[in-house]
Amino acid sequence: MFDRREFLKASSLATASLATGSLATGSLAGAAEPATQLQTKLAAPDNAVNDTVVELPRLRVPLSFIIDDSTSLVNMGRFCMPQFAEAWPGREEYDRPWQSWPAEIPDDFLRRFGTWCAEQNVRGKFSMVPYPACVGWLDREIPGWSRQALQASLKLVRDVIVPNWDIHPEMITHTRVIDIKTGRPIAEINPGTMENSFPQVDKSVDELASYLAYALRILKNCDLPCEGITTPGGFGNKVKDKLPLAVFEAVRDVYGSELPHYFKYVSDGDEPTIPRLEALRDLNSDQPRVTVNVPAGTGDWFGGWDGVRVSEGPRYANHDATSGRMVELIERGQPAVMLCHWPGLYGNGSEVGFQHFQSVVLALASRFGDKTRWMKISDIGRYWTAKELTTITRQEKQVRLNAPFGCADFTLRIRAKKVDGVVQPLGRPTVQSQPFGRDTRDRLALKQVPKAERLEPGHYWMDGTDLVVCWNLIRGQTVIET
Repeated sequence: MFDRREFLKASSLATASLATGSLATGSLAGAAEPATQLQTKLAAPDNAVNDTVVELPRLRVPLSFIIDDSTSLVNMGRFCMPQFAEAWPGREEYDRPWQSWPAEIPDDFLRRFGTWCAEQNVRGKFSMVPYPACVGWLDREIPGWSRQALQASLKLVRDVIVPNWDIHPEMITHTRVIDIKTGRPIAEINPGTMENSFPQVDKSVDELASYLAYALRILKNCDLPCEGITTPGGFGNKVKDKLPLAVFEAVRDVYGSELPHYFKYVSDGDEPTIPRLEALRDLNSDQPRVTVNVPAGTGDWFGGWDGVRVSEGPRYANHDATSGRMVELIERGQPAVMLCHWPGLYGNGSEVGFQHFQSVVLALASRFGDKTRWMKISDIGRYWTAKELTTITRQEKQVRLNAPFGCADFTLRIRAKKVDGVVQPLGRPTVQSQPFGRDTRDRLALKQVPKAERLEPGHYWMDGTDLVVCWNLIRGQTVIET
């Protein structure tokens, strides 16, 4: 699993020689090994106990779309470029004519993007940088725009984006490190005072959590919901073992979220794209504490963080979805999460990246529409957490589940047993759910569907002699009678 900043750098270097396809696994430094006092789990593809297997939700491959460097109004590509150039002088990638780029990514574009995605059921993660490139504060004002324009933009995000997308801060500015005691950028300008490479020295979990919480509180002031964070570039690279704990503490403190998650990494090549469960604690209780690391599975090929790179939509999926990284992941049966940056979709007004994105979505729907399902990354993380941590036991015609986390669309395959070589048929299932702390159970008789593509919560499908059941798993105890 590669740090995103290094992955994208390698990906851009490879663009000159690769027209399509995914990057081959290289020698870039991956994530640090977790500290010995923490527990980390790679959520297993199957949770098989006594002839039961947790399947993909509704037997469909999860799809998601991660958008970085997004915020209200401010074109982060333009305003980040000169600050990066000053911190890293001499880098060719920062020698761009940013003065000619538009200052704004207009709300009209945001509305058209969000509306189109809602029509296609596209879901994912959308960053809201709280103090974008030090231009202004989302919960106060942004010089260059009226307060009325800012409030209208935030309302548009709440109305059009929030229903289908996770909202994340991408730290406070995405450029300069802020002194959270004063709210002002650190005076010195060098790699050590830029969020993309912060911190340069060891920080405690409390120090990291305080910085994350500062960003989260700004979004909360804007009435934006949040269950996770996105790291800007290489943020946290030198404290990777502490970052999951800091994410948990910050998100839990500001929003009270049950299951915090974060996005930082890209899984490349054959590396699994399924979520990682990190910093697990209190596993023997009915309220374990977990931070979910949800990786992307692609590079950014729609136009880059600056919005001036050539968009290469076919690298995700070609016109008939017979090739491309997303196709590869779908056929592998693992979460297919694609990555891009908001300025790249807008393309400084050309919108070529957005057009390529639309083509990719439609191509995937035409070939895999009944085998995939768009999900927020928080929902993908929640499903894999429930899949990994739910205890499943089976006795005769009864399956018992003890789930410390609930999730939607939980899908369980129950295999028929043989007695003296004879298959024992499974009957119509009922699901009895009892939340923790309650004495009574809710009973649900599932309805049969004729084929896998029609499976949804409250239904079951007979796959030969196997029984595949789908329901919304509650946090508590569940009994399935077959």
